[in-house]
Amino acid sequence: MPAASTTLRVLAATVIASLSVTGCQTLDDAGVALGRADLVNDLTARMDRALEQTWAADYQLAGGRTASIAQTAKPLRSTYTWPGGRITVTQEAVTRCTSASARTSCTVSPPVLTAGKPSVIVYDEARKLGLVTPPAVIRLLTEAALEPDAVIKQSDTTLAGHHATCVDVTNAGDRFATCVTTEGVLGSFTGTLDNKAAEVTLSRYTETVEATAFDLPAGAAVVDRRTKTS
Repeated sequence: MPAASTTLRVLAATVIASLSVTGCQTLDDAGVALGRADLVNDLTARMDRALEQTWAADYQLAGGRTASIAQTAKPLRSTYTWPGGRITVTQEAVTRCTSASARTSCTVSPPVLTAGKPSVIVYDEARKLGLVTPPAVIRLLTEAALEPDAVIKQSDTTLAGHHATCVDVTNAGDRFATCVTTEGVLGSFTGTLDNKAAEVTLSRYTETVEATAFDLPAGAAVVDRRTKTS
C-alpha cells in the first residue's frame, strides 16, 4: 500500500495544468495556486519522510482524553493508541486491541506487507475509527490547494517545544486549522473529518521510543490467530 502522499508530489504540475486548460485565470491567480501547491507539497513531504523515521508523540484530544503514536525504522514498527483501543503493526504481527469496562481484548493477526511503512496500515485503521491521521489531513490540504476559491492562511508556532508550520483553511464553507512540525509530525488539527468534529494537539515529541511501546497491554485477553491448528 503506497504512502498517502505519493500522488501529491505532482500537485504543483496538476495546478499548472488546470490553469493552462481553463485559460481564464489571471497571473495573480496562478501565483496564488502555485503558492498553495508549494505549501501543501512542503507539508506533505515532511509527513512523508516522517513515515520512515523513529519517533514517539503524545496528543491531547477534546474532552481531556489522550492518544499516542510511536514508530521505529529498525525494526519496522508502528503503533497508535487512543481511548478505547490500539493497533500495532510489526514484522511479526498486526495487533488490534479494544478496551471497555476496564477490560482489554487483543487480536493478533499474521503480518502483512508494509512496503517499509507500517504506519500507513496503522493510519488507515485509525481513520476508519474517526481518528485524526496525517493522511486524512493531507487529503484536506490537497483539496483546498486545488480549489480556486479556498482561502489558505499560513503562520508559524511552537508545539511541545518544536517549530511548526500552520495553515488556517476555509474551503466551500468548511474551515479547519492544522500544524505540521519541522520533523514532519502532525502538530495539531481542529476541524471536521468525515462529518465529525475532531481536535488534536501535540503535547510531547521524542525521537527515542521505548521498546515496551509495542508490547501487548498488561492483563489483556489475547486471541492469537497466527497459531496453526491441526
